[in-house]
Amino acid sequence: MPAPREPAAHAMEPVALHSRAEDNLRFIRETMAHAGAFTNVSGAGTIGAGVVGLAASLAASPAIIGAHPRWFLAVWIAAAAIAGAISAIAIARKSRRAGQSLVAGPARRFTLAFVPALAAGAVLTVAFAATGQASLLPGTWLSVYGAAIAAGGAMSVRPVPVMGCAFIGLGALCFALPVQAQQFTLAAGFGGLHLAFGYHIMRHHGG
Repeated sequence: MPAPREPAAHAMEPVALHSRAEDNLRFIRETMAHAGAFTNVSGAGTIGAGVVGLAASLAASPAIIGAHPRWFLAVWIAAAAIAGAISAIAIARKSRRAGQSLVAGPARRFTLAFVPALAAGAVLTVAFAATGQASLLPGTWLSVYGAAIAAGGAMSVRPVPVMGCAFIGLGALCFALPVQAQQFTLAAGFGGLHLAFGYHIMRHHGG
C-alpha cells in the first residue's frame, strides 16, 4: 500500500501569501492613521461657533466689564461651552462618516496640541478676574484661542492654522484698542473668523 503523500509545499503558499498581504495592509492602514492629518474639523460646526460668538459679543460687550464683570464672564463662559459642544458634536459626526477614530492617530495628536493653550487661557481668566484685570480678557481670549487653533491646526487642513494665526493677530490688535472698541475685535474673531473659515472648510474640505 503506497505511503500517503506529504502536502505539496506550493499548496500552502497561497494561504501564507494571503495572510502576509493582510498583515501588510493592516500595517499600512495603521501607519497612515498615525501619520495622516486630522481632516475632520467641521466647517458646519465652526459656523455654529461663529453664530454663538456673534451673539455673545452683542449680549456682553467689553464696555460693560467695569460695571458688570460677572455678567460679562457668565455670557462668554456660557458661549464658550455652547460653541465647544457644537464643534465637538459636528466633529464627531464628520469623523463617524469618514470612519475615523476620535481617540487615536491624528485626532489624538490634534487634541493634545489644542488643549494646553486652552488650559492656559482658563488659568489666565481666573487670575485676571480675581485681580480686577478683566479688561485684559478679550485680547487674552483671542490670543490664547488662536494659539490653540494654530497648534492643533498643524495636524489639520491648511485653513485651520491660518485661522489660528488670524485670531492671534486680532488678539494683538485688541490689546491696542480702548475697551469700548474691543467689542468689534471679539465679534470679528469669535464671530467673523469662525463664519468665514467655517464656510471655506465646509465647501472645500468635506463639510
